Amino acid sequence: MNLFKEAIIAKDQLEGVVSPTPLTENTNLSNEFDCTILLKREDLHIVRSYKIRGAYNKISSLTEAEKKQGIVCASAGNHAQGVAFSCNLLQIKGKIYMPKTTPKQKIKQVQLFGKSYVEIELIGDTFDDAYAQAVTDAKKNNKIFIHPFDDAKVIAGQATVGLEILESHQQPIDYIFVPIGGGGLSAGLSTVFKELSPNTKIIGIEPEGAPTMKTAIANGNNAPLAAIDKFVDGAAVKQVGNLTFEICKEYLSDIILVPEGKVCTTILRLYNEEAMVVEPAGALTIAALDFYKDKIKGKNVVCIVSGSNNDIERTAEIKERSLLYEGLMHYFIIQFPQRPGSLKEFVNEILGPEDDITYFQFTKKNNRESAPVVVGLELKNKNDIHAIKTKMTERGFQYNYINEKQDLFNQLIG
Repeated sequence: MNLFKEAIIAKDQLEGVVSPTPLTENTNLSNEFDCTILLKREDLHIVRSYKIRGAYNKISSLTEAEKKQGIVCASAGNHAQGVAFSCNLLQIKGKIYMPKTTPKQKIKQVQLFGKSYVEIELIGDTFDDAYAQAVTDAKKNNKIFIHPFDDAKVIAGQATVGLEILESHQQPIDYIFVPIGGGGLSAGLSTVFKELSPNTKIIGIEPEGAPTMKTAIANGNNAPLAAIDKFVDGAAVKQVGNLTFEICKEYLSDIILVPEGKVCTTILRLYNEEAMVVEPAGALTIAALDFYKDKIKGKNVVCIVSGSNNDIERTAEIKERSLLYEGLMHYFIIQFPQRPGSLKEFVNEILGPEDDITYFQFTKKNNRESAPVVVGLELKNKNDIHAIKTKMTERGFQYNYINEKQDLFNQLIG
């Protein structure tokens, strides 16, 4: 199958169903990085992600007999919404398996788009758990499995993002930053650019906690990772697709890993400065710009904003991860002297005027000279932590700094 030709066919197939999304210059980012930063706003689709492209292209290409069999899919959220929308529009029955960890907002949206044509089942903790169950269902009940990324028709649908970019921007594009989950978007996009704009460097972006494609390419083997950080749920899979792996290892110029905390900082910044609501995977490409700032000076750069299906209930966690990454949130186990006034001394003599205690867990022990207290501090200036540690030592407050002790941190703070 010629994937580029399939992308051209997909573009016609999507016409009238999927509206082209804007490609707009972002002034703040362009000024900051001394280049032209263009955002491809895939978050503005009706299902708020690019996944509608691949899902509809695949499902609409099924034969009438296949459509009557019904379909099944697995998804962490965005592919599910695209499938649900397509099922409702084409009046096809579908069953959608999603991890139990999927944000509630995404689950509600899937039901909203699919209406009576879809059934949702939550299973397991990761996409891979849901995937295994969906495949089993498809085989057992003779349904058509709609893969979220490792399918030529799905990849071709995602490739239409690239066709739109090149149609709407006449100047040469030096770099394009694309998020990678299973690899459908990066495979489709890079196929189009290698055909129509071969000098453009395609930079894949993965979360640091789920470096699946980068690891597979480095090892020359598409083996699953043993464990991943599921926070960037739209780009956190243990194994990329076999087809997408083969394409990406040939066409991608580089893959950048972005810390989850950096992604959170970017989410908050986009909301505060641009009034943009993006999900973690949607912020990946913009978060990666810092790591390429020297290379992109004076260049034309496109960032794919892949989705905006963010659950408001995650806001506290996003802020916490951002503060930890920026060095503004610190946790200690401090041995407090068991005497009146020790807390007052800590607040008045050790903390600065703008430092804030955000977490304090303490149980008084009358038979001891000191007792352990878990303390969380939020600072205005990350460099102030050095003075706080020095003052605690000088005043006899023994402590363990647990930011750097991940197992202990996870046990005490979560």
